[in-house]
Amino acid sequence: MPIERLLPIALLLGSNVFMTFAWYGHLKYKTSPLLPVIFVSWGIALFEYTLMVPANRWGSAVYSAPQLKGMQEVITLLVFAGFSAWYLGEPLKWNHWAGFALIAVAAWLIFLE
Repeated sequence: MPIERLLPIALLLGSNVFMTFAWYGHLKYKTSPLLPVIFVSWGIALFEYTLMVPANRWGSAVYSAPQLKGMQEVITLLVFAGFSAWYLGEPLKWNHWAGFALIAVAAWLIFLE
């Protein structure tokens, strides 16, 4: 697979790691005051945007916008599944996996011509 196709995927993966920490990392520290958590999350999200924007800009040369969004959703679910089990100690149950599988099927449909 050429670099033009792989680079957006790698950037989407990296951006989703940052965004997952920004959105859900604070759940491990529920007693922390909310306002500082918001600012820390916002700071983490800045790094997410520095990867997501180029991923979409460069990716649009080889993928359509719906294809980029579909990939992003599947990557988000995979990153979240690992994060939930590893970082939060909340492994996914069968119904979570089933729901995620349906989303993956939807993303696959986006790639059909």
